[in-house]
Amino acid sequence: MKICFLIPSAYGMRGDTRAVLNLATELASRHEVEIVSVRRVRETPFFPVDPRISLRWLIDARPGVRHLLPRGQMRTEVALWRTLRGLRCDVLVTTRPGLSVQAARHVPRETVRVAREWSRPAVPGPVRRFYPKLDAVVTSTETAKEEFARILEGTDGPPLHVIPDALPLGPWPRSRMDNRVVSAGGRWLPGKAFDRLIEAFAIVTDKRPDWRLRLYGGGPEEKRLRALVGRLDLHNNVYFMGTTPDLQGEFAKASIVAVTSHAETPGMTVIEALGCGVPVVGFEGARGPGEFVTPGRDSVLVPQGEGEIEAYASALLALIDDERRRMVLAAGALESAARHAAPAVATRWEALVASLRP
Repeated sequence: MKICFLIPSAYGMRGDTRAVLNLATELASRHEVEIVSVRRVRETPFFPVDPRISLRWLIDARPGVRHLLPRGQMRTEVALWRTLRGLRCDVLVTTRPGLSVQAARHVPRETVRVAREWSRPAVPGPVRRFYPKLDAVVTSTETAKEEFARILEGTDGPPLHVIPDALPLGPWPRSRMDNRVVSAGGRWLPGKAFDRLIEAFAIVTDKRPDWRLRLYGGGPEEKRLRALVGRLDLHNNVYFMGTTPDLQGEFAKASIVAVTSHAETPGMTVIEALGCGVPVVGFEGARGPGEFVTPGRDSVLVPQGEGEIEAYASALLALIDDERRRMVLAAGALESAARHAAPAVATRWEALVASLRP
């Protein structure tokens, strides 16, 4: 069976890209797998791509590359239309509402078309119009499934399924839980709220100055975050570690993984922490890390709202001061990660596809 994944870019540092590559790698052991990247933004992909996977791109967006058509949406739509009309595969998995709409319009009907969704679409109109032509919609959480159910209510929409994202094929690196390190990772964007984490860690270091915070990633917030570290005089406690394709390996060096965003989509940071056996501290709320963890078993969740930074710092300090509790949560994290193992996730995808094919 040939399975094709259509993604915005296989070359960037995104959690959804990582999730697709993990799943594609496992499926490639039994099927012919191709990844079609709409855009190529750098020379090589940020995350390693298994050699068994065929990778191609439609638009070369690297700096300095010239094109016949002008830059912008028109060039992308022409390339995408040509590719989808001529696509030859048994299953197509699209990973953004915009791509899924185009697949519903242009991909031959004999191809099983599945929309893989992580978040609510910004413009629901085209989804209501074209998603009924798809064979299925798969979300990673129950909350996302409910959102799409509301959007498609009243239409002859496709069946909705929940399948979690996959971790890389094991064995996973495991934390020894003996380093006085809190780690956090992801793109440095306003929504990720790394500033909240830094402010909370300032309270932590006032009481436990021997603990360190390591921040992995990069993005437009870096300058502001570095300035905040300077204002709070945290140069000896907060470290900017840069980007890494092996965030799981870095998390294995920590004893706590901190997540301070109120919405965590697709949640690969949380899942990778669980895979390393590291407890997660995050905020409560829909679409937050609570979608992927069980508080008291593998994590600690803090209420949002007034005084949340102080409450978050208190949660970190409580876990720092209770080694036994950290170890119990670490064991629970490994158990929770089992449902994200690549073979288990791929098997669920294969069962879904088998039910959809004629």
